Amino acid sequence: MAAIASMNIAPVRAFNGLKGEQSAKAAFKVTNGFKTSAMMVWTPVDNKFFETMSYLPPLTNEEIARQVTYITSNGWTPCLEFSESDMAYTINHGPDGIVSSASCGYYSNRYWTMWKLPMFGCTDSSQVLAEVAKCSMAFPNAYVRIAGFDNVKQVQCASFLVYRPIGGAAKAVNARSV
Repeated sequence: MAAIASMNIAPVRAFNGLKGEQSAKAAFKVTNGFKTSAMMVWTPVDNKFFETMSYLPPLTNEEIARQVTYITSNGWTPCLEFSESDMAYTINHGPDGIVSSASCGYYSNRYWTMWKLPMFGCTDSSQVLAEVAKCSMAFPNAYVRIAGFDNVKQVQCASFLVYRPIGGAAKAVNARSV
């Protein structure tokens, strides 16, 4: 008993719940856990995005080159695809009028047109950037993206938008939500 009395033991306090000192106003505040004060709502009007990195501000040529280097360093084959703006975003089944109840999951505009052939053996990102420039000059009203294909797994491993047509510019990052 004497040994227990000589130890520095903190007194046991009653449990008042998590963050018991929180005010009633703060208890109803919605937050995403970061420094922002409240969550925002995504604006669906003229706010279309296509690939993972299209949510970021537009990539510079240097940033695109780094992504292409990542693709080629993994042994993937870079490929360019393009699509006119009216067919780039899959919101319906396209112009062929196929009924979705008969062919579930079919969209005629799911696949974009390939620019030339895949760039097999390409290890220089400047070659890919040159092809992006040629494609965007040939089709100024089309979206252009780079895809990286793995020839062993037979799958697309990366894809990102590198060109938006005139009038198809992404909204500024601070204007995407309200």
